[in-house]
Amino acid sequence: MTPPRRTALPGGVEALWTGRSQGDLGLTAGAGVDDRRRAVVDRPWSYLRQVHGAGCVVVTQAGEPRGADGDALVTARPDAALAVFTADCAPVALASPDGVFAAVHAGWRGLAAGVLEAAVDAMRTLGAADIVAALGPCIRPECYEFSPTDLDMVAARLGDEVRADTASGRAALDLPRAVAASVEAAGARLHSDAGVCTSCSAEHYSHRARAETERQAMAVWRP
Repeated sequence: MTPPRRTALPGGVEALWTGRSQGDLGLTAGAGVDDRRRAVVDRPWSYLRQVHGAGCVVVTQAGEPRGADGDALVTARPDAALAVFTADCAPVALASPDGVFAAVHAGWRGLAAGVLEAAVDAMRTLGAADIVAALGPCIRPECYEFSPTDLDMVAARLGDEVRADTASGRAALDLPRAVAASVEAAGARLHSDAGVCTSCSAEHYSHRARAETERQAMAVWRP
């Protein structure tokens, strides 16, 4: 079994990204998902029904919400565990030395809508400063053929550096670069990037490459 990837962040925050070895942890996972989640982080998880927008929820009670609409969770509670579920979109952890932290599901539509900026703004309302971001496994440009019309829209929002080419030379979105541009626009900084392509990695679920419906998780918490 391949263990989850982990990254230590400021404020005593830790981010963890699961893979296929930890099983399906998403909203539609079947029996046993709660046990699999507890095996990853043994405390109640807060999570959303992700809608590829910029909705951000401030968590005021550990373990809540469980399936409300949105794409970002923010809290300062030391007993909370925030989670997002992905199979190609970018899972982004945010943290500050003040102990405020966030979990963001960043697909291209959410990035274009400003989901990372919304999460950073919400963190600042809780007193966060010097916010950093960590990017987990997501689809990378060599595998992410993209509609030129949609690419133009994302580039108009985040800059032409998000344009790239696939391995076969077709127009592509550089999703990690789009995340980095959004983080910078929000006044935060990128702390780390896992550098893993979910489409290429046999250890990760991929909707685009393999039409998989299972989801890996990113959990962010203060151990």
